[in-house]
Amino acid sequence: MLDLSRIRAVSIDLDDTLWPILPTIERAEKALHDWLAAHAPMTAALFSSPAALREIRDYMAANRRDLRHDLSAVRRESIRLALYRAGENPLMAEAAFEVFFAERQRVQLFEDALPALEFLAARYPLVSLSNGNADVNRVGLGAYFQAAITAREFGVGKPDPRIFHAAAGAVDLMPGNVLHVGDDATLDALGALNAGMQAVWVNRADHLWPHEVDEPLCVSTLTELCALLEPRNG
Repeated sequence: MLDLSRIRAVSIDLDDTLWPILPTIERAEKALHDWLAAHAPMTAALFSSPAALREIRDYMAANRRDLRHDLSAVRRESIRLALYRAGENPLMAEAAFEVFFAERQRVQLFEDALPALEFLAARYPLVSLSNGNADVNRVGLGAYFQAAITAREFGVGKPDPRIFHAAAGAVDLMPGNVLHVGDDATLDALGALNAGMQAVWVNRADHLWPHEVDEPLCVSTLTELCALLEPRNG
């Protein structure tokens, strides 16, 4: 169980914690493909399937290790390489990426997300902590967060303890006074525990805990999390 007396702030993952990421990316990739079909038809034809898109992103991630914490850069440079391979102008990559990125910020929140953010932000300083490239301000949730930490800007991603420590430092607290909330058993829950935080694993799909260390507190919804924090702050 949580030690509620120690919690002074909450850090929260974004993708698959506040909204489902797969439909978001699917919409963004469709918007990108539609733009390419109009402006770079050879590229659109060559990379029309999800498998082809994934292959070129995997290639870029493997060959540009300097970009491994910057998903935006990986995506942008993948588009640039796709344009080059198709014999079209690589300089169009910037405009093409902006089409993808704008759609990537149009997320559809889980039903419990907004009420939970309202509940938590009224009681604790909130910090968003993400390996992804969602922008909480462009998504429309910036007002709930006092700070936003991303792997792209920090240069290190979860589960490295340093990014969790940066989240705590952003609200002038020690890690032991921060509760981290996220959907990934390894990146979020185990990472936070190893960084000295308390953790809540948001397990919406009823996955089994995959690690030998004791499972942290597990909830299936953010509503459950708020109910657990209610005794102290109700």
